Amino acid sequence: MCGIFGYTGPRPAAPLILEGLAALEYRGYDSAGMTVAPESKRPKSEPGQLPVIRAAGKLSALRARVGTDMPGGFSGMGHTRWATHGAPTEANAHPHRSRNGKVVVVQNGIVENYADLREELTASGFEFSSQTDAECIPHLIELYMSEGMDLAEAVRTAAKRLRGANAVVAMSADEPGKLVALRLGHAGGLVIGVGDGEMTVGSDLVAIVPHARSVVYLAGGEVAVITPDGAAFTDLDGTSITKPATRAPADQISAVKGAYKHFMLKEINEQPEAVVNTLRGRVSFDEGRVRLDELAISDDDLRDVRRVVLIGMGTSLHAAMVGRMWIEKLARLPAEVDNSSEFRYRDPVIDESTLVISICQSGETADTLAAMSEAKSKGAKQITLTNYEGTQTTRIAEATIHIRAGTEVGVAATKTFVCSLTALYLIALHLGRVRGVADDAVEAQAVSELAHLPRMFGEVLARQNQYQDLARKYAEYNDFLYLGRGFNYPLAMEGALKLKEISYIHAEGYPAGEMKHGPVSLIDKRMPVVALMPSGDLFEKMLSNVNEVCARGGHVLAITTEDAHGLKGAADDVITIPASSPMLSPIIMALPMQLLAYHVGVRRGCDVDQPRNLAKSVTVE
Repeated sequence: MCGIFGYTGPRPAAPLILEGLAALEYRGYDSAGMTVAPESKRPKSEPGQLPVIRAAGKLSALRARVGTDMPGGFSGMGHTRWATHGAPTEANAHPHRSRNGKVVVVQNGIVENYADLREELTASGFEFSSQTDAECIPHLIELYMSEGMDLAEAVRTAAKRLRGANAVVAMSADEPGKLVALRLGHAGGLVIGVGDGEMTVGSDLVAIVPHARSVVYLAGGEVAVITPDGAAFTDLDGTSITKPATRAPADQISAVKGAYKHFMLKEINEQPEAVVNTLRGRVSFDEGRVRLDELAISDDDLRDVRRVVLIGMGTSLHAAMVGRMWIEKLARLPAEVDNSSEFRYRDPVIDESTLVISICQSGETADTLAAMSEAKSKGAKQITLTNYEGTQTTRIAEATIHIRAGTEVGVAATKTFVCSLTALYLIALHLGRVRGVADDAVEAQAVSELAHLPRMFGEVLARQNQYQDLARKYAEYNDFLYLGRGFNYPLAMEGALKLKEISYIHAEGYPAGEMKHGPVSLIDKRMPVVALMPSGDLFEKMLSNVNEVCARGGHVLAITTEDAHGLKGAADDVITIPASSPMLSPIIMALPMQLLAYHVGVRRGCDVDQPRNLAKSVTVE
């Protein structure tokens, strides 16, 4: 997750910006930069450029540069970046400047249509000095300011040209002391801190709290114009908005939790950013390529693989089930899934031509470690997916893919599941290219679709009120059945698991085709059925299952895509998610599974962050 921190007030800005960026280091980054508006005696009609100092690597490299170069000043902003578009170099680090050097921007997110914007701006005479998608934003702002707009109006106008979920903070040399913050969608949260004659803005509360008496959270489609005297809020059309301020939390736990009642809800809402972090440095949106440079297994060794075995437990097992289908589809490799706790007891038939992929977000699950040791003893090649560096799984496997979900406090896995799925999809694409199965066109199309994920997540998260309404209706039931087919059968399993974990309701996930082989006998008015049925080849088959449930008096909650038709009158309740390719639908489908379980659990008065009898990491058999 990129980190943003900005300050305007009476104190020298540079030390405060470095301090704020240090508080955000936990989010991960590969470069950093900052700008401070210099003190100037020149009249406003003769403004200069805004200086920018950037460095690849850790914050210490930026500190060394700032110590000798940064001018004094009382407003500025900084950024820590994880690369998406362009390598982690000084040229690609933020902030980025406009052509005339007067507009400076930091950004968190993905500009989905940056290639079109870049082509348009280049044709208008703008030159680009980086490979990033972010650089089109200051150029757009300069373009609109040249037409007579002030900074705030230019930012709002530019925002209407951007597609995707983004957080942006902009400054202009023409308007010293002012920061304009923008949020589009749900990626890249922004918090405004209100102090005594000073204001801050940042991507996380922990950087803001030391300087703020109260805080204001920026929602999607909102703009904040920030000066030392306060902040004014508008929508993208410039209509004024009244935003309530809340007291800044005094304790660290509340500061980390932010505006959310529970860590689980916070972590569900962090998923647009989390999935971007999984992609950072691993996809080239310019070239339409997947680049798993950290995969310490050579292409020749991967070409020798004849079979893939994916192992995991709980949520990780469900991710492995989806990964199996991706690998078979995109790499045409035979793949199977096994529960880690059962793997070694059946004396599995594996050898040097087998690739074992383990999914273990903690990196310390005892059964998965035992299964990996069994695979190692038989000579299998191994890739492990984990959320933390230096864990035991990373010491057994030859190659590690860190899923980069960030800290997950809630016991029930949410963002670690989505990030594991995203990483598995990248592995499947990589295997497909190495084996000569997925050609350049397939890979480019897949990468293009991945760029839309944060925005689509944001669209799901923007509709959270419906889950509270559904919770009021369904929280009284004690048994649920989840049905899915194809890629969404594992998501039915995951949805049932989440409901069990969080609300203590008995729930089972089944492949929908299995319903007539037993589960149909359970259907009555006390057994709600959650049907996962995105549009596509399997929609009609799922609709047949839904009709069977209705014929037996069962209640149906259908989760489908916006482009699906034919559900009217067939389901009691319908949740829609953005339409996507069938390959990506299970990643998006994860969010309604999580939100439904969360709100039902809260409605039933359960401890959703720490469910009874559960632990975050199971380190014993």
